[in-house]
Amino acid sequence: MFKSFFRSRRWLTWAYGGAAVLLFALFIQVELTVKINVWYGGFYNILQKATEHEVSELWQEMAKFARIAFPYVLIATLTSYFTRVYAFKWREAMTFSYVEKWQKVDEEVEGASQRLQEDIYRFARIFESLGLQVMRAILTLIAFLPILWGLSKGVDIDFIRDVPGSLVWVALLVSLGGLVISWFVGIKLPGLEYNNQKVEAAFRKELVYAEDDKINFGKTETIVELFVGLKFNYNRLFLHYGYFDIWVNFFEQLMVIVPYLIMGPGLFTGLITLGVLVQVSNAFSKVRESFSVFIGNWTTITELRSIHKRLKEFEHNIGY
Repeated sequence: MFKSFFRSRRWLTWAYGGAAVLLFALFIQVELTVKINVWYGGFYNILQKATEHEVSELWQEMAKFARIAFPYVLIATLTSYFTRVYAFKWREAMTFSYVEKWQKVDEEVEGASQRLQEDIYRFARIFESLGLQVMRAILTLIAFLPILWGLSKGVDIDFIRDVPGSLVWVALLVSLGGLVISWFVGIKLPGLEYNNQKVEAAFRKELVYAEDDKINFGKTETIVELFVGLKFNYNRLFLHYGYFDIWVNFFEQLMVIVPYLIMGPGLFTGLITLGVLVQVSNAFSKVRESFSVFIGNWTTITELRSIHKRLKEFEHNIGY
């Protein structure tokens, strides 16, 4: 899965040069989000005392935001495009590396067509997307942790007021706690995804054979039998995703109000301004989302784990 792309001379430039381009683009995006966070502080302080400011100052702030937001949109769009191209190049490298081995195997390999046509691309696309999110999370933490640490001096709650960087510790604790709970709540999902892909492969295989030979394949009773197994697996999968989604949605909504619960008292005592409160909310969400990148992508990680397991089996079957 990795050797065919990252250890091949043919793909060396794309594998490492492309990764460097993506990392640089992520770095620029994170820098722009830091500037937006700083802008929040000044902008909402003006709104808090709107009668003391001129309308022209509002438009100046809007222009300042545009100078930050428009480049961000452009860079994010180009990054998304390049990511798709990068993932497809990875797919190309894996596909022909696997095909070369597969063509030399005499015995039938279960689900070979699905592994070569679908699983390879899904693996490259998901791994690349998830990898970028992890790197963005790391860069975001590097940029926002000092900001959130400094903003912690505005906390006005007795039992954490004197804790240095209290907002950082709160973000870390809730994220780690959420990750542990998510692990237990979604512990059955990878196995269910794996089983589901096996019955999907059997169903697809019968239909593909029936395209060329409807006499011996694609009979109604066979399709019904395969689809019943497919329906059973999907119903189990939907059930388990259902209670996992309940937990994730509850966690996400709870995290929206956490910074306001912590910083709100300081606003009423005059320790902080509205601009600081909004800035804290934004910085806290960035840090918390970075700590919780695996929680937010748990479904995707589950899918990736099942695909990885199938591709490892395929590699073993073709002697890769």
